[in-house]
Amino acid sequence: MDLSVAVTPVRARLARRRRRGGGWRHGLRAWCALVFAFLMAPLAVVFPISLSSSSYLQFPPPGWSWRWYEAYFADPTWMEATWRSLKVAACTTALATVLGTMLAFSLVRGRYAGKALLNQASLLPLVVPVIVYSIAVYAMFGYFKLIGLWQVIVLGHTVQAIPFVVIVVGAALRTFDTAQEHAAMSLGASRLIAIWRVTLPQIRPSLISAAFLAFISSFDELVVAMFLGGSNMTLPKKMFDNIVNEIDPTIAAVSVVQILLVTLVLLIVSRFGAGAIAR
Repeated sequence: MDLSVAVTPVRARLARRRRRGGGWRHGLRAWCALVFAFLMAPLAVVFPISLSSSSYLQFPPPGWSWRWYEAYFADPTWMEATWRSLKVAACTTALATVLGTMLAFSLVRGRYAGKALLNQASLLPLVVPVIVYSIAVYAMFGYFKLIGLWQVIVLGHTVQAIPFVVIVVGAALRTFDTAQEHAAMSLGASRLIAIWRVTLPQIRPSLISAAFLAFISSFDELVVAMFLGGSNMTLPKKMFDNIVNEIDPTIAAVSVVQILLVTLVLLIVSRFGAGAIAR
């Protein structure tokens, strides 16, 4: 029997399947491109407005000017709010990453009663409405007369950011080969040294991603900062007050700076995360 005769129909069926699969792939790519364009469309309005020469929000801009960026960087209240947000976000990132990583180790490696309940409780900040959480922490910190301190905002944001760290780091720990840890311990390393020198470097991309999520969740947060900040305004709270009291293109310039800052952080995360994977 000629094998080429038997193989030809099989090749034809495979070719038809590839053509059908290729059509689905092209359709999926086109749909993803449309969704991405829809999500990015507001940026096509924000960026030009931030360079507008008009004294109010107008699109398309009648002219081009850097005046609103100059107004943002020259205004001490805007700069103070920006630096305070960066400080709060940095402290929240450090606290949430450390505490969330320790909690993830406990939930993945620990064997104790009530672990399932603790696992569910660690995710509550993602489930509880932010307004309910804000009222609760406002009542608690108000009782101790701590409202208005930026450190209190850090604590409030840390509780909200910990679930992101637990989810990301916990997923990495579940796929980590513990034999590497055991090998280090068999060579004389203590458990803490094995975790520090073997486990953490191996899951560093997940740690960096978790820290990025914690930073963004704090830097963009408004409701908790409104309840706990008092006169200490973060950047989102300052933007909200600017929209309520007076609307001018400065808010567009601030939005562009905020977008660029988040993009820069994301690029740094991608760079170091990729480097960790490569090593």
